Amino acid sequence: MDRARPLDVTRVTLQVLAIGTLIVSSFWILRPFLVAFTWATTIVISTWPVLLGVQRVLGGRRALAVTVMTAALILILVLPLFFSITTILENADRIEEWAKAVATMKPPPPPSWLEALPIVGGTLTEHWRELAEAGASEWSARLMPFARVLGVWFVSQIGSLAAVFAQFLVTIVFSAILYANGERAANGADLFAARLAGARGEDAVRLAGQAIRAVAMGVVVTAVLQSALGGIGLFVAGVPFATLLTAAMFILGIAQIGAAPVLIGATIWVYTYSGAIWGTGFLVWAVFCSTIDNLVRPVLIRRGANLPLLLIFAGVIGGLVAFGILGLFVGPVVLAVAYTVLAEWIADAPRDQSVA
Repeated sequence: MDRARPLDVTRVTLQVLAIGTLIVSSFWILRPFLVAFTWATTIVISTWPVLLGVQRVLGGRRALAVTVMTAALILILVLPLFFSITTILENADRIEEWAKAVATMKPPPPPSWLEALPIVGGTLTEHWRELAEAGASEWSARLMPFARVLGVWFVSQIGSLAAVFAQFLVTIVFSAILYANGERAANGADLFAARLAGARGEDAVRLAGQAIRAVAMGVVVTAVLQSALGGIGLFVAGVPFATLLTAAMFILGIAQIGAAPVLIGATIWVYTYSGAIWGTGFLVWAVFCSTIDNLVRPVLIRRGANLPLLLIFAGVIGGLVAFGILGLFVGPVVLAVAYTVLAEWIADAPRDQSVA
């Protein structure tokens, strides 16, 4: 019998270093595109059933379906951001005037209906009157530091918006490529996962896709619905800057805060400038819009993936804190895969094992 050849430690070490260097170098080269590619993957996984539906309607023509989906992404992502940037740049002088006006503004006297509110009416009226009686110089001293900070932030955000606009364009290009070659990409991911961990690796890939779709259904769709309903109320009530406030409600919905902060301020404005009848009607609508997410979100998440609701929420909020907006999808995927692997490992333990 031939003796086994001794392990060449130097050769193995150099091989590991070479492979590690190759992997790190590849990621470093692709680093500018990783965020856009991750977003594109998330979008394509979330909307893949929609693509298949469009393809069936168009007679099975994938190229035409990809064109329709890409055009939809441009309308949803790029055009609103483009118009936002151009609107900000065109109204830079007006925004500066508004900032100066805010620094010297003085609130009106409290409305008569405020004092009639039970329990809190007297206290709110007293504080409101104190603010209204404050002089312009006092208001200017209080608000001028905030105005300066707001101005610096605004100037810095113009460049950030341009970078986001470019990132969206790259994301749409990657999304179109993945739409066109989705089956091949999914098969490649399955083969890679199977090579790493066998059947469990393939299950983990499918579970990650389900978690992404569940978050897209439960968080994003709920935020769209909530902000759309709230925006309709803002437009009907004549609240100023309704479009901007609707976008703010959508962002707050994505961040799991909800539309309540915006709707509370809008309710106060409607009561002040439109009277008690309009204010009460808008208050009822605001309460409905602020609470509808508690009903819609669990149903949509359950349809997307059979995972514990608390797990998805923890992943969404924790991922948002840890990784920013991208963590909205990364967090639930990581927790879902870890939870499933742990549950399968516990379920596979021999029943006759006992604690020593």
